[in-house]
Amino acid sequence: MTLDVSSAILQRRATKHFDAAHIMPEKDLETILGLARRMPTAFNIQNWRFVALKDPELRKRVRAVSWDQAQVTDASALIVLCADIKAWEKSPERYWENAPDAVREYMVGAIDQYYRGREQVQRDEGMRSCGMAAAAIMLVAESLGYGTCPMDGFDFDAVGKLINLPEDHEIVMFVAIGKAASAPKPSGGALPVSEIMIENRF
Repeated sequence: MTLDVSSAILQRRATKHFDAAHIMPEKDLETILGLARRMPTAFNIQNWRFVALKDPELRKRVRAVSWDQAQVTDASALIVLCADIKAWEKSPERYWENAPDAVREYMVGAIDQYYRGREQVQRDEGMRSCGMAAAAIMLVAESLGYGTCPMDGFDFDAVGKLINLPEDHEIVMFVAIGKAASAPKPSGGALPVSEIMIENRF
């Protein structure tokens, strides 16, 4: 697979209409999620969780609490990105199992010092991690010829119940992936670089 990042970024639009008959080969989903899991996370805590909704009946129930958006059932794959808010304290030595003992001991201590008692930081970290992973999922999928749609138009609590979300996890967003049934709408336009690129200070 050759990943043309520039093309994937410039051509990506939110696909609203997917070919419901298309079946994604399992190897494509493995490639997409396999690369997404290589995205950076602070202290390498790998605090994203990718819930692939494959059960058609479950997808229908999720659609019912997602403003009846067709992407939920019609996309070839629907990924619910969740943040494991407490990943930092779950056997953190495993995040550095390949490092020398001294490095591993240092990092485990640093993880504890940075996150313990800082609930907002723990949550923010999960949001950042899932955001980077979602971008990777979309760009890799686009490079494989799929359309994608990031989604947050759903009842987060209701979806959490449907997927048995653990208490120490939070849903961040969906990413729908599949073959477009119709061309996405054109880009609304990008702001000029002069408006979004700041040198040194505002």
